[in-house]
Amino acid sequence: MDVKKEDNHLLTSKVADKFKLCQTRNKIENTDFLDENQKKIVSDFLRSQKYKHYLFYGGIENAERNVLVVFPDKLEQVMENNEFDFNNILNAIKIELPEEEYDKYTHRNYLGALMKLGIKREKIGDIIVRSDGADIIVNKDITKFLLINLSDLIRFKKAKVSQINLQDIKNVPVEKEEFEITIPSMRLDNIVSELAKCSRTKAVEIILSERVFINYETVTKVSKEVKENDKITIRGKGKFEVIEIMGNTRKNRIILKVSQVGGKK
Repeated sequence: MDVKKEDNHLLTSKVADKFKLCQTRNKIENTDFLDENQKKIVSDFLRSQKYKHYLFYGGIENAERNVLVVFPDKLEQVMENNEFDFNNILNAIKIELPEEEYDKYTHRNYLGALMKLGIKREKIGDIIVRSDGADIIVNKDITKFLLINLSDLIRFKKAKVSQINLQDIKNVPVEKEEFEITIPSMRLDNIVSELAKCSRTKAVEIILSERVFINYETVTKVSKEVKENDKITIRGKGKFEVIEIMGNTRKNRIILKVSQVGGKK
C-alpha cells in the first residue's frame, strides 16, 4: 500500500465531505489547519473537481497554515465583500511573558507546550513569536481548553494568557537571510546536502523518507533538477528559496544564492 497516496485520498475525501455538509446544512463548514503541502494537494483536488464557494484562511496575511472554508451560495456576497467574521471559526490565544522571561522561548517551545496538553497539530495554526510572548492561532473549539490549561504548564506559570480577536494579532515580519552555496550540479540531492549540512548519502536518505518538498509538493527523485525561484522545504531543517544561479567557480561548481526563512540555524 502506498501510504502517501492513502493519506492524500483520505484528505481529499474529508474535503469532499465538507462540501456535502455545506450543501446539506446550508451553512459554513471548515477543515482543520492544512500545512503548505496539504493546501497544495487540496487546491489541485478542488480545481480538478471544479468546486466553487471556498477559500483558504489562516487568520493573518500570508499565513503558512490555513483552514479550508466552504460556504453556501447565500454567503457568496458576504465573502466577496470581506464581511464575514472569521472569529466565528478561528481564535487567537495571546501569551504575555513577564519581563524576566523575554526572548526565552522559540516557536518550537510554544508548539511543544501545546502538544504537551494533548492538542493535535492540525488544531493549531501559525504561531507568531515575539520577544515578549506569542500569538497562537487555533481552531475555535479548543480555545476554552487552552485558556484554562496553558497557565498550568510550568513554563507559563507567570505568563498572562488571554483570548484576542484575529484583527489584534501583532504580526511579525518574516526574517529571511541570504547566503551562497556551491554545488557540483542542480540535482536535488546535491542541494539538500548543502542546505541540511549533511553528507550526500544522508541527503538521499532524507529525500527518500519524503521529508523534502519543492514548491510544496513531495519530491522523492534524488536527481530532480532544481530551478531558480524554487521553494525547498526540508522537514526538520528549514525552508529555503533558490534566488539566483550566480555563475560557476574556477572548478566549474555552480554558485547559488539562497534565502532561508528565519535565517540560518
